[in-house]
Amino acid sequence: MPPFVSIIVPCYNEETTIRHLLDSIFAQTYPRAQMELIISDGLSTDRTREVIVQFQKEHAELSVRVVDNSAKTIPSGLNQAIRESRGEIIVRLDAHCIPIPEYVERCVSAHESGKGENVGGMWEIRAGAGTWIAESISFAAAHPLGVGDAMYRLNAKAGAVDTVPFGSFRRTLIDKIGLFDETLLVNEDYEFNTRVRESGGTVWLDPAIRSVYFSRSTLKKLAIQYWRYGFWKFKMLKRYPHTLRWRQALPPVFVLSLFVLIVLSLFVGLARYILAAQLLTYFSALGLAGLKLAIEKRKGFLFIGLPLAIMTMHISWGAGFLWSGIPWLFVKHD
Repeated sequence: MPPFVSIIVPCYNEETTIRHLLDSIFAQTYPRAQMELIISDGLSTDRTREVIVQFQKEHAELSVRVVDNSAKTIPSGLNQAIRESRGEIIVRLDAHCIPIPEYVERCVSAHESGKGENVGGMWEIRAGAGTWIAESISFAAAHPLGVGDAMYRLNAKAGAVDTVPFGSFRRTLIDKIGLFDETLLVNEDYEFNTRVRESGGTVWLDPAIRSVYFSRSTLKKLAIQYWRYGFWKFKMLKRYPHTLRWRQALPPVFVLSLFVLIVLSLFVGLARYILAAQLLTYFSALGLAGLKLAIEKRKGFLFIGLPLAIMTMHISWGAGFLWSGIPWLFVKHD
């Protein structure tokens, strides 16, 4: 008999996307009798629970439970769902994603083959709305200039990586390294995977394990998302400074250099030329990337939309990182 699997999903006010996820889980090729879904809801105020209840009525053959996540944070929601789960293997998903039908089956297969302690796959990023800026954001979220070497967003080969989106793991891994860190409101998955690797385990990326992920629909939502990423990344790096990667360091270095050069340019003439050269190089690179993608995809709006989205990601991430680090400068360190 195949191992029992618990699918865990944290959510809050996801009435527009939760049904897509529920339908995709029902369509899984893995035996439904060996699978349960636990949704950890942060006391949603929209119709999220109504949608879930309706699904339960229509598909009673799939075990679906909802637990309250009173803390309303992702890591607390994950931990609450894990505590309530019964599965030998736990598969984490997100209310904004649609896993392919073979998703759970391939996760289980990878675990039974001993590929890694935490196994995940690739994101196929799609627009969160039908607008040109939303589509531009979806392309930026999978572009090397936007995400650097984040393998799960690129067309990577199977192998060991730093982190994977969502992930799946045996319950015994939780017994070994502990639950998700509830003091990190973002980056909890990267911190979790750091502990996996430091305990001697492997984080395994399998490109055959795929899910559709809907990116943010506006530049404002994108800026908030990446500000939070940067802000909480600094706090995570205070514990694990050796995990810093070049793609994570570049945005704060870029934002800091802009700030310094702008201030210096008020007093030093040379700083103005350096600032101008830096901005010219940056915008030229973004413009060329936008032009190339616009031609490849035959979507003219990408010439403007891609640079706008990538610039929003860089500046928001970098500014959030630096803002999080300001209090650290005024604290005595051992």
